[in-house]
Amino acid sequence: MKMNGKTVLITGSTDGVGRYVARRLAEAGAKVLIHGRDAARAKALTDEIVKTGGVAPTFYQADLSSMSGTRALAESVMRDHQRLDVFVSNAGIGSQNDGPQRQVSADGHELRFAVNYLSGFLLAHLLLPLLKAAAPSRIVNVASLGQHPIDFDDVMITEGYSGSRAYAQSKLAQIMFTIDLADELKSAGVTVNALHPATYMNTTMVRAGGITPISTVEQGGAAILHLIEGNDVADKSGRFFNGMNEARANPQAYDADARRHLRALSLELTGRLL
Repeated sequence: MKMNGKTVLITGSTDGVGRYVARRLAEAGAKVLIHGRDAARAKALTDEIVKTGGVAPTFYQADLSSMSGTRALAESVMRDHQRLDVFVSNAGIGSQNDGPQRQVSADGHELRFAVNYLSGFLLAHLLLPLLKAAAPSRIVNVASLGQHPIDFDDVMITEGYSGSRAYAQSKLAQIMFTIDLADELKSAGVTVNALHPATYMNTTMVRAGGITPISTVEQGGAAILHLIEGNDVADKSGRFFNGMNEARANPQAYDADARRHLRALSLELTGRLL
């Protein structure tokens, strides 16, 4: 896909690998919609892009830990744009960010499940009219090799909580959603894929967890860019990639009953049935 003139929304794009991808796409001529919570970081990225001759991005400030904040972001994007060529769901909380203790969102959901999964689930559904209008278009869900099966008797992990389990559960939920949405959109010209970009990239999220980085944002960014613009993945959908290569996710991702259960729960939690 030639990115010149394309419109791309990347959540969590004022820092880390999202920032790198946003800069690369803007320098290729894309109209990048950057998202984050920190306006100063957004301005720094914008200044950097303009300085190198890229197309100045548009900043959308939103807190994706709440469903109202997520809806507000979608409404702003839909108000300002008539089409969306690519949606990259990248915003997330790591296993140790803000401490290992259990936290809940403004809506009462376990925080990592809310930010890493539910916000992307809701955004994708709300933005589908713009994505369909731009078909062929793409959705890229930035997941992880770290995956933990969902216990549907305790999805919010009120017992035996750990940040790493919560993170891994949210990432598997992303992949399960990817498979379902791809099936739903198979005749709409919108592909949906998920990936583990790279292991322990040198990002704020990784360093905040006290982990020594072993990969670069450039490596992870290249894998994300591959799913955004690669010709070899143009017709692939509902897949999980480890870096540049297609891979298998946790077995629960391929359990149709588990996916149906997750979809029903997600629709309920995001208010999509109300």
